[in-house]
Amino acid sequence: MFDESRLRRGAPAVLLVLAMLVLSGCFGFPRKESGPAESKPVTKPNIVFVLTDDLSWKLIDHMPQVKRMQAEGVTFDNFLVADSLCCTSRATIFTGQYPHNTKVRTNFPPLGGYDVFRREGSEQKSFAPGLQKAGYRTAMLGKYMNGYQPLDSATGSTNVPHGWNEWYVAGNGYPEFGYNLNENGKIVRYGEEPQDYMTDVLAYKGLDFIDRSHASGQPFFMEVSTFAPHGPFVPAPRHAALFPNLKAPRTPSFNEADIGDKPSWLRQHNKKLGPRQVARIDEGFRDRVRMVQAVDEMLGKIRDRVKKLGIEKDTVVIFGSDNGFHMGEHRLAGGKMTPYTIDIRVPFVFVGPGIGGGGRVTQIAQNTDLAPTFLELAGAPVPAATDGRSLVPFLRGDAPADWRDTALVEHVKPAYSEQDPDRQDALPGAPTTYNALRTTDMLYVEYADGEREYYDLTRDPHHLTNIAATLAPERRRTLTARLYALTRCAGASCAAAGRSG
Repeated sequence: MFDESRLRRGAPAVLLVLAMLVLSGCFGFPRKESGPAESKPVTKPNIVFVLTDDLSWKLIDHMPQVKRMQAEGVTFDNFLVADSLCCTSRATIFTGQYPHNTKVRTNFPPLGGYDVFRREGSEQKSFAPGLQKAGYRTAMLGKYMNGYQPLDSATGSTNVPHGWNEWYVAGNGYPEFGYNLNENGKIVRYGEEPQDYMTDVLAYKGLDFIDRSHASGQPFFMEVSTFAPHGPFVPAPRHAALFPNLKAPRTPSFNEADIGDKPSWLRQHNKKLGPRQVARIDEGFRDRVRMVQAVDEMLGKIRDRVKKLGIEKDTVVIFGSDNGFHMGEHRLAGGKMTPYTIDIRVPFVFVGPGIGGGGRVTQIAQNTDLAPTFLELAGAPVPAATDGRSLVPFLRGDAPADWRDTALVEHVKPAYSEQDPDRQDALPGAPTTYNALRTTDMLYVEYADGEREYYDLTRDPHHLTNIAATLAPERRRTLTARLYALTRCAGASCAAAGRSG
């Protein structure tokens, strides 16, 4: 049996029970009181954000709790990340800014990582301090930023960043066992026993935070950021034997027959994947599906606990991923970073009061939009430097007439590092530095070496035929100008740059 009391280590010994002041800017969804009589309704919604690592759309079919959320909430079908790389995506999520404004371009210095994020003042720019000012109890659990360590060996610091009331964060949690957590400034070691499995530890700590926050009478924001299903693909022991015959989906782009039209970085794969390589991809896909079972169970436990406490009508639950993940597409082994749909289009589902059941949003959303969404839900001001826009209108069933029709994707090829958990060394898979435009019906890519890609996604959704060479000169000039505007936008100018009309 899992010892839940063990997971309360590092929690405050004394709970502050505060009378909640009625604050302006309430989130405005229809309120339906329910639950036990002793429940303390809040004037602002609680927010639970479950962020996974490298989770692609093809895993959702194996996650019944996520599918339940889809049936009861709103799914964003065209949610696109601004860069398919862990640290850059997370910096964008926290700040609502594109990578060219966060200055976090890779996972490690000098162009990225936690050190650059902190140097640029992004911990103060993140949504967490704004939520605190709006009266929220905030908690961060799991994975933070690449390069963050629970204990800084150089300084001896156990840094808890500004804006977080509670902090349960690891450095290298990818193996899921044998890791340290910084628990509110105290380093706690977890070992190799089944109950030490990272996703399960985060689940029980999350439930404990929900219980205590509910008792406090304050609204709360909790981000649970799993390391799953990132490599090395270690499932919970109880799930390790599931799905023995499952294989990676054989989409039209899987082990693509002809890549002669692709850019030179991809044409290096001059041979199709062999049987052994395909077998390894299938094995990895099975383990990824096994890994997300614990994530899915966590979602179910969180939603059940919220319902048991009688705060279901006061709580928004969000599920999503920092980036996608290819496995065999275009002859590529497991990885990300490309501008292709498999890597940049990620699942995002919202469920909660006033959020329509089974709704689908087809407009383009980006990870720049999450910070302003959280702040608007909380009735907090959105900083002028925010590049994204709140998704709250879509949750209410409204589609703003001036919404973007074009997403920016910008990627800097990282220098190879043995310490980089996202290095792609099974096959040369890291693309050249590029900027790209993505709409619902086309993808246009400009690489730093001068190469171009263009795909008509209406006719060619799997990026099989690059027709960049057939573009009329005026069309190419128009696309280049739009890309130029987006890669230099900041704040409100990004909204205008993301509209073609």
